[in-house]
Amino acid sequence: MCGIAGEIRFDGSDPDVAAVARITAEMHRRGPDGSGVHAAGAVALGHRRLKIIDLSERGAQPMVDAELGLTAVFNGLIYNYRELRADLEAAGYRFFSTTDTEVLIKAFKHWGPACVERFLGMFAFGIVDRDTGVLTLGRDRLGIKPLYVTEAPGRLRFASSLPALLAGGGVDTSIDPIALHHYMTFHSVVPAPRTILSGVRKVPPATVRTIQPDGTSSDHVYWRPEHVRRPEFAGMSAHDWRDAVLEALRLAVRRRMVADVPVGVLLSGGLDSSLVVALLADMGQSGLKTFSVGFHAAAGEAGDEFEFSDLVAKTFDTDHQQILVDPARMLPAVDNAIEAMAEPMVSHDCVAFHLLAEEVSKSVTVVQSGQGADEVFAGYSWYPPLAGVPRNRAVGAYSDVFTDRPHSELAGILEPEWLFDHDPSRAFVAEHFAMPGADNTLDAALRLDSTIMLVDDPVKRVDNMTMAWGLEARVPFLDHELVELAAACPPELKLAHGGKGVLKEAGRGIVPDGIIDRPKGYFPVPAIRHLEGPFLDRVRDAVTDPVAKARGLVRRDWLDAMLTDPNAKRTNLGSNALWQVALLEMWLQERGL
Repeated sequence: MCGIAGEIRFDGSDPDVAAVARITAEMHRRGPDGSGVHAAGAVALGHRRLKIIDLSERGAQPMVDAELGLTAVFNGLIYNYRELRADLEAAGYRFFSTTDTEVLIKAFKHWGPACVERFLGMFAFGIVDRDTGVLTLGRDRLGIKPLYVTEAPGRLRFASSLPALLAGGGVDTSIDPIALHHYMTFHSVVPAPRTILSGVRKVPPATVRTIQPDGTSSDHVYWRPEHVRRPEFAGMSAHDWRDAVLEALRLAVRRRMVADVPVGVLLSGGLDSSLVVALLADMGQSGLKTFSVGFHAAAGEAGDEFEFSDLVAKTFDTDHQQILVDPARMLPAVDNAIEAMAEPMVSHDCVAFHLLAEEVSKSVTVVQSGQGADEVFAGYSWYPPLAGVPRNRAVGAYSDVFTDRPHSELAGILEPEWLFDHDPSRAFVAEHFAMPGADNTLDAALRLDSTIMLVDDPVKRVDNMTMAWGLEARVPFLDHELVELAAACPPELKLAHGGKGVLKEAGRGIVPDGIIDRPKGYFPVPAIRHLEGPFLDRVRDAVTDPVAKARGLVRRDWLDAMLTDPNAKRTNLGSNALWQVALLEMWLQERGL
């Protein structure tokens, strides 16, 4: 796991190596074990390294293969790199390291940009060809690893982090009005390629971007789950689906044990992370380190789920660490989590993950996590109401249950200059629902959530908060073969038993029944869900700051009403409406924007 950066010039001048060095240095927490900058021709590349595979200096980056004329920077892990290496050695390639980065380079030379279709893993990379001057950027299928770009006359820069690009200078930091609309309505998610800043964009997941020396570029989308019933699965019973899902998950968990350092598990006590622990135990993992976080109660809401995580830890005899966060750490943790955000992220889970990652990083460098199962196997509360909705009413039905608020309500929140006479977020949903496949309304919702919302909410949250402490998080539920299997699974099997039915059946007899039959949980952070005391003071300071007033995003009458009664209004899915607005402002102020 690492941070990558680079610049390519199109105007005949040399790349700004100092800017690339600043961008790279900004990502030191993503890669605390080493750094490097390499420049040749019109391209400069930068890298921060977290040592996971081949701990020697042979794995240092940027990695130059002089014989092949390729230089690469790579973030992530190709889980099947050993198998690919064997294939490449059989084809005559010689290796000087045992890294997956070198496998990427040889694979790119041998198969070209289509090499990504052979990769099992999470990754973002940049590869420059010395002879042609072409820069190729790539991102994994589910967008687990981030990749941001910014362009200016004569050049393009890329990095693993949006704030890192700001450190390079020359970025248009004005607010993107359509991104703001998405943020305020589409569950606080800004889908790729946009970000909240007009001058920064994201390479979409499952995309390879080829950038020519003259500045022209092209994108190739190499993967998209279909969410249709596939002929090869015709006739499968519910028991067959249960068995198929279990075996696919078992393989996904096994793949993610590849490392030259110990691997632990973030154990929430829910079904998803408990299944990961159970499968690792079944594979013979002993002394497995597991970690759970909890908070003190607030406003009558419990702040931990230790009852369930303790049950799993005891059942599988893990080396378990229960982390109860001292209330005195909470307020500083809010600002620390905001500092770690590549983009504004409303979920209070960010604070939980940030604090958890801080403690976990003291014990291990790699963890597996249960993230993604709800989006893949229909575990959220908004999925059941979509069952049976006619496809011609799908967009409206989805918007009703998922979006933060109707488009019409923005007129009472945002200043007039930020308003549209149309609803760009609903248009975005309609565009995705109109794509071929996903004939069922629930299938269409799951396709959108697993390829858009999942990427720019829970997946980004886990990456940002763990990498802030040099901790690599792996997500077996986002193994693309498992995602493809789940996409083909009949919706009624996923909705059974209150959601994630096929996954619950797969876990029966493997994890304790008390874990399967419990109410759905989450990372509770009551102090943020119920704003009061110093947390409310922090919010008030942010939204009333002269910088916020000058920015002019939010109506003063709405803010005054919210500050008078800060917990009265919630978004459609229960987030604190004031926190949503304040978080954006705090993030912008943290970046000095």
